[in-house]
Amino acid sequence: MQALLAFEQGPPVAVPARFFLTAPLYLVLAGVLLAFEGQAVFASRWTPAALALTHLLTLGFMLQIMLGALIQILPVVAGAHLPQPRLLAAVVHPALNLGVLSLALGFLQGASTWMYAAAVFLVIALGVFIAASGWALWRVPSTSPSIRGLKIALLALLITVLSGVYMLLALAGGWPLVLDRVANLHAGWGLGGWSAILLAAVAYVVVPMFQLTPGYPARLAWWFPRLVFLALLLWSVGALMGVEWLVTVARVLLVLTTGGFVIATLLLQKKRRRARVDVTFRYWQFALYAVLAALTMALAEGVWPALGEFKAWPLLLGLLVVLGGYVAFITGMLYKIVPFLLWFDLQNRSAIGQPPPAMNRLLAEVEAEYQLYLFYLAGGGLLAAWIWPAAMVIPAGVLIVLTGAGLFLNLVRACWRYRGFRLQAVVNGERA
Repeated sequence: MQALLAFEQGPPVAVPARFFLTAPLYLVLAGVLLAFEGQAVFASRWTPAALALTHLLTLGFMLQIMLGALIQILPVVAGAHLPQPRLLAAVVHPALNLGVLSLALGFLQGASTWMYAAAVFLVIALGVFIAASGWALWRVPSTSPSIRGLKIALLALLITVLSGVYMLLALAGGWPLVLDRVANLHAGWGLGGWSAILLAAVAYVVVPMFQLTPGYPARLAWWFPRLVFLALLLWSVGALMGVEWLVTVARVLLVLTTGGFVIATLLLQKKRRRARVDVTFRYWQFALYAVLAALTMALAEGVWPALGEFKAWPLLLGLLVVLGGYVAFITGMLYKIVPFLLWFDLQNRSAIGQPPPAMNRLLAEVEAEYQLYLFYLAGGGLLAAWIWPAAMVIPAGVLIVLTGAGLFLNLVRACWRYRGFRLQAVVNGERA
């Protein structure tokens, strides 16, 4: 698959970079919120603070990076050329951020005005993105598992958006709503459908490319997105029609399918040709084991539903999936993707006989390691806060702030060094 990548077809590096640089700031905001409202966050998944924190992480951090990455990936991996990528980013990026901030304020203040504003901004951002990427992607034949996965992930994103906007309007307008049932489906489509399928579609390319592993087994790569989508459809039908056994079957299928992908990735990493363990590898290992723990919890809950009635159970499950899993996966990929995109742009600008600097001169491994250690501490702090919230929510919040700030500073440093090398390349080109 690597031979099929066409990096020269990607958009200007500034297009995805604006998403990548903004996302860590939401980790900072999440940490501040946890420090001030931590006991409310750990009291229940339905408190305003918990809802605000969840969406700062899932929309502000995760979705932000995913959209920026897709703008880069679609033309490179799938040959799907987005119309006017600069204009697309100029619309989607501010609308998304206004939507996320309005949503957090709406939850925290219980204000319908902010909720309606969030609905408008998020519909603009995601509606424009889905329309543009769908128009580009559906004209491309599914000649690889990554392309097929990207298509299915985009469809899952549409379902996630529709269910989320429906809940938001229902909360703002006081409509009757079975909140837990719809919210569980919304989270399932967002985390199990859109996020997991997209992550897998990208992993088929970046894991062999950056971690020097063999490729994913073809059968797994082709069937993973289909089985996840099928499981979510069965879950939705069972939940909406009140067929509990179908919900159980669907959740077990979803857990087993996702677990198969996680185990396959762990096995591939054992066969990697690179002996040195870098920050990206450590982040992925942390995330894979966190997701395995979460899947074990979900499987146990599927077999014994009473486990889900414990107040602390869904909180720990959410921490493992969102922070232990997706935030770690995404951060690890950022430490490879961002320096690579900057290096590739410098390569195209370098004068003949003047090769670009190595990627580690754009973002040094030791800088990423410091931030990784902060992430480990933040994970430990969150686990301690889950056990003893009264004493540990403030330290945990501070550690998350430091983690987000460290990631932001590392990415800014890389972009600043890129700018310096780019100016140097211009000078060398003029001299030549």
